[in-house]
Amino acid sequence: MIYKICSQKEWTDAVAQGAFKGAAIDLRDGYIHFSTASQVRETAAKHFARQDGLLLVGVDETLLGEYLKWEVSRGGDLFPHLYKQLDPAIVSFAVPLPLDVDGTHNFSGIEGFVVD
Repeated sequence: MIYKICSQKEWTDAVAQGAFKGAAIDLRDGYIHFSTASQVRETAAKHFARQDGLLLVGVDETLLGEYLKWEVSRGGDLFPHLYKQLDPAIVSFAVPLPLDVDGTHNFSGIEGFVVD
C-alpha cells in the first residue's frame, strides 16, 4: 500500500472528473508523489504542517503497473512516483487525516493505514 496526501477539494474534484491528475506540485514535477507507510508521516510534517482539511488516500501499488516508478528522493529513500493519472475507482480508501492540537497529523486509528 502507498499513500497520497491531498486536500478534500482536490479529491472531490478528482472523483467528479474520474481522474486524479495530481496536486500543484505533482503537475509541476510531471508525476504524482506518493509515500510508503514509513515515509508518509515525514511527508505530512514537511509539506503539510498545520494544514487541515486533508485526506489520506491509500492505493494498492500492484494496481498501478508500469507507470509506478520507485525513484531516489528525500534522504536517499526510494519514493513511489506515478507517471499517469490516478483512477479513483482503484483507490482502497480516502479518509480524513486529522490534525492534532499541536499541528501534527494523527495517523493512529486510521482504518486501512498499515505501518511498514
